[in-house]
This record gives sequence, C-alpha cells and structure tokens, in this order.
Amino acid sequence: MSGTPWARGRLLGGFGGPRLLFGRMYEDWGVELAVFPPAGARVLCIASAGDTAAALDTAGYDVTAVDVNPVQLAYTRERLAGGATREGTAEAVMRLGRGTAARLLPAWRRTELHDFLALDDPQEQARRWREELDTPGLRRLMRVALRPGGALAVALRPSFAGVVPQRFDEVLRRRLERTVCGHPNAGNPWLWRLLAGAEPPRTPPPRAPGVRLVHDDVVHALEQAPCGAFDAVTLSNVLDGPGPGFARRLRAAVRHAVRPGGVVVLRSAREPGPGGPGWAAQDSSVLWGVVRVVRLGGEGADRRIEP
Repeated sequence: MSGTPWARGRLLGGFGGPRLLFGRMYEDWGVELAVFPPAGARVLCIASAGDTAAALDTAGYDVTAVDVNPVQLAYTRERLAGGATREGTAEAVMRLGRGTAARLLPAWRRTELHDFLALDDPQEQARRWREELDTPGLRRLMRVALRPGGALAVALRPSFAGVVPQRFDEVLRRRLERTVCGHPNAGNPWLWRLLAGAEPPRTPPPRAPGVRLVHDDVVHALEQAPCGAFDAVTLSNVLDGPGPGFARRLRAAVRHAVRPGGVVVLRSAREPGPGGPGWAAQDSSVLWGVVRVVRLGGEGADRRIEP
C-alpha cells in the first residue's frame, strides 16, 4: 500500500516513524457475521486494533489479519493476547473534540452524554438527539472543526484529503442521526467509542491469540496468497485516497486470493453514489458512508448482496 495514505503510519503531520493510529475499531462486524460463509471459513481482514479479527475468531472463523503499520500490528498482537486498550492518534483527536464539546455544550457533558448512550429506544433517542444534542452550537463547532480549512483538515496529513468527505460536519451529523434513529444506543459499542471514548458497561475486552497476524500491505498479501486461499475478505478504507490504478490492482488481487463464490466486504468513508449506501444504512457504526458486499462469480460475473 505504498501508494495509499496508510503507508506512513501517521494520520497527522510532523516527522518520524509510524504511530499507533487506532486503539479501537469503528466497523460493525455484524455485517461480516451476516454475509460471510459458515464458521470455519478462511477469512482475511485489516488488523487495525484487532476488534474485527477477534469477533470473527470468536465466531469460529480461520482469521488472517494484515496491517502495513508495524506499530499497529504489534499493538494488535498484545491486545488480542489480553493486553490493555490504549489510545491511538484517532482516539486522541476524538478526545480533543469531545472535550471541546463538553466545555461549550451542556448536553455533551459526560453525565448527560452517558445518560443518552444508556437509552435502548431508538424513538426516544431520535427525540433526544434532535431536541437536545443536535443544537446550533454543535453545528457551529463541527463546522469549525471538520470543514475544509478547519482544525481537522489542517492537522491531517495531506494524503488523507481523499479519505474525509467534503462538508464532513454535515455528513457526520447525518450519519449520527441515522445511527441513533435505527439502533439502540445501550448496546452499540461503536457509538460509545465515538461519543464517549469508552465501551458500553460489561463489554468484555477482545481476546483472540489464535488470529494469524501478517505485517504487509493488504494488496501485496492478497497477491502473494495461493489462488483461492480465502473464502471471504473484509477491507475498510482501502480505496479511500488511492487512484484508479490502485483500485484495479486491488480488484485483481482479490479475484486471485478469494475463491469463486467467496464474499468481499468493502467499507468507505465517502458519501454514497447512485448505488446508495448499501449495508451502511443498517450498519450500527457511524463513520461509514458506503458498505458494499459482493459475492465473486466465475469469469468476473460478481453479484452484489443487498441488505
């Protein structure tokens, strides 16, 4: 992935080597559990912080997790062996945003926010969101932080310009509303992680020491795998940023490494095009604009799996 924003292992500007980017993951692996072949299948995922790999391992899959960032991979290995969850760059940025909101907006203080996150009725959540949390003050704050030229855009490395959607403040507010209107907050770890930097009460830590961890960029790993080595793969953000040449290489690598009839899950932070959001409309996580699920067919005759 030398041509992708992830190759340097840094989300923010500055000098030095790779950093720990993610202390937790923000993708709803319920999608994978709904569409992947039966337990025992051979699957590949991005290692990141290890949450998805652990969930798939717990469900009985033979899991290979790949990451190009050696610092991230070492953290994943420690975490899946029972190590503590630590803060990555993404969590540090979110913590600063939450702290600013808590200082300026009463409804976003810790006690009030945890009360909102403890709700399990989407109808009441929608009312509270619209009347108490999605205020003009929040919109002004998100505009300053997330618009082009705002605080986040200035802090991010230029190579991540293609990862964050334009007018991300409005995009993120719409995705937050979609999530709280469609899924109970109390059992939604991805919403807790984003808004509170914490897990819902009584959430066990991920543990899966049997996951196979590989230090490589995911395209090279797929290219080097035996033909048809995997029954399914799940890839997040891989196509956000790189150009069409990289997309063609990834497509060829997936077709080589995933058997005919296998399943591919692709997540993107971008806004959906004419094809719509796909599974993102039902995803319990907030961040994804598009989630595509495709079943590979022979001779390139792939079929999209609709939610």
